[in-house]
Formats: sequence, C-alpha cells, structure tokens
Amino acid sequence: MTGAEKFWLVMILPLVLLSALAVVYVKYEERVLFTQLQREINFQDRLAVEWSRLQLERNTWSSNSRIEKIAKQKLGLQTPTAEQIIFIKVK
Repeated sequence: MTGAEKFWLVMILPLVLLSALAVVYVKYEERVLFTQLQREINFQDRLAVEWSRLQLERNTWSSNSRIEKIAKQKLGLQTPTAEQIIFIKVK
C-alpha cells in the first residue's frame, strides 16, 4: 500500500464511521417519533369516542320526552286541555 492510499484510507475511514453512526441515530429518532405518533393517534381515537359519547349524552338529556317527564313528575306540570290554550295574535 502506497503512502497516498494510506492517506485516503485514513481520511475516508472516519467519514464512513461517522456516516454509519448518523444512520443509526436517524433510525433511532425515527422509531422514537413513530412511537410518539402512535400514542397520539391512540389518544385522538379515545377523544373521538368520548366526544361521541358526550354528544349522545347531551341529546339524551335534552330530549323533549325526558324534559316533559321531569316536568310532570318533579314539578307537577300537566299538558293543558284544549279549553286552557289561549292563542294570542301578534301584529
């Protein structure tokens, strides 16, 4: 091996090692970020399920039949008869 070949070998070997370390580091970072992405996607899915449940609960609590039932049971209200209904004409 000549002096020039040794020189290039000494110059290229650290660059190859540095490149290999860079590949390992990038692959590690990719795995860390992918894991974090999966956690965020799972969290998003849980939030979507909870949002659907809350919408259903809101619709249940505000349904007309439920409000009418509470008005009759707890407040003692009754549906007015035809004679009790008064129509007001608005100009």
